[in-house]
Amino acid sequence: MKRLFFLLGVLQLLGAAAAVYKQWIPNTNFETASNWEKGRVPCASDVVHFEKNKVVSVFVGSPHALTDMYLPLNGEFVLASGAGFAAFDGSWDPGCDSGATVRFADAEHHAWFNPTLWQAVSPDGELEPSGRIFSVDEERVPCRYDDVIFQPETSFRVNVDSSQRVIHLRSISLMGQELSSPEAWAGYLRGPSAPLQFHGNGTLQVTGTGCPDKSGCACGNAPDGHRICAALLGASGRQCPAPACQSPLQPLGHCCGVCGATVNLDFTPDFDLQKYRDRLVQGLLSQPKYASVRMAISKVHKAQTFLGVIPRSSTPLIQIVLIDDGAGVQMGSTAEQLAADIMEDVAQHGETLGISSGKMEVATGSAFSRQAGSHALNRIIAGTVSGLLFSLLLLGGILFLYRKGKLRLPTLRLTQPWDRADEMASPDPASDKGFDNPMFGVPLQEPPSTDCGEETPQEMAPKDHQVFYLNPLYDASETET
Repeated sequence: MKRLFFLLGVLQLLGAAAAVYKQWIPNTNFETASNWEKGRVPCASDVVHFEKNKVVSVFVGSPHALTDMYLPLNGEFVLASGAGFAAFDGSWDPGCDSGATVRFADAEHHAWFNPTLWQAVSPDGELEPSGRIFSVDEERVPCRYDDVIFQPETSFRVNVDSSQRVIHLRSISLMGQELSSPEAWAGYLRGPSAPLQFHGNGTLQVTGTGCPDKSGCACGNAPDGHRICAALLGASGRQCPAPACQSPLQPLGHCCGVCGATVNLDFTPDFDLQKYRDRLVQGLLSQPKYASVRMAISKVHKAQTFLGVIPRSSTPLIQIVLIDDGAGVQMGSTAEQLAADIMEDVAQHGETLGISSGKMEVATGSAFSRQAGSHALNRIIAGTVSGLLFSLLLLGGILFLYRKGKLRLPTLRLTQPWDRADEMASPDPASDKGFDNPMFGVPLQEPPSTDCGEETPQEMAPKDHQVFYLNPLYDASETET
């Protein structure tokens, strides 16, 4: 194989073993008809036109005669054995009478975080059959411990724009060889092809290591979940299809709601994800009654919030998503039965399996779906707790302002029942009463009679006892005795 470079450099490729692959689908090969704006490969009488300012890496698998060809300022041709270009000698070429200008299509829009541009393959590169196991949308793009393969004898250009500074991978296979160590990948990045094949603000990093945790590892694509969903929905009209069930479920890492069931499991250090997946597939999913059910199972991180609003932390859990091909009121019912069987198995064998607890949610075509009630209860609880929190915050604010002297509260004196009884049972002595005050209309209290005859009030009062009153028309200093 020969290379014709517009930039000089040396390509370094090293091989290594890998286990799990996600394969890139598009290519920028010269012989791929969809890579040309007219939908056909250029023929001898055509003029080939590459945009001057577009960066390209193009694999050429066979010889081509052309009338003329305009090349880009920055790019490369990767030539297979025997491939090349020759000037058209004017002889007749069947099926090539047009003599048109054929332009190479723009490959800049192929994005790394587009799930439709990846497919799962086996370790030997064969396509995985679309069986009973599927992946949520974020996991359809290579995860941090996945192996990435670009098909042999193909060229490509990928936009790696990302919300993450570094995109971690276990290995990358290029031109039939695997780069599975940081050193091998660093050497490739110094070569001429890397900047022609990868562009954008993200940086790919090969680690050479797989998931170290037997309970599984989260995919790691959550920061770019919005990119994944935008690319996925852009291909389908930029909106999720209308669900056929009430209150559809929203699995973590999935772009649209689904009908069926989810089971979330809390686990202990003894949990083994691969063994548990095999247990579900062999013991439950393979049963004839569940032939219509598809399952996704993986470790995810669920965000924890305070009162459903304030972010707090995240906790790992095992998420199982179950969907079926039922229609109408039967949609999701078979998935619900399987979820119930999983929960029963957890109740019986959870401790042995390393599962501490499980939670099941359901959304089916039936109007009596349990999921709808669950959402309503959650809203009621959240509303009640939010109201209590608001009340506590309000009382706390009032107390704070009161202590700071910024707020005055009215003073209320509550008369106790026994105080009223004492006042009624203990009238003031007659000697303490004054005389009639015509301004207040208080009747004069007559002193008690004595055996010696009637005496004036002045004679009845002891000489050392002072009788006084308050006249509201005068100052307090003018009190009379």
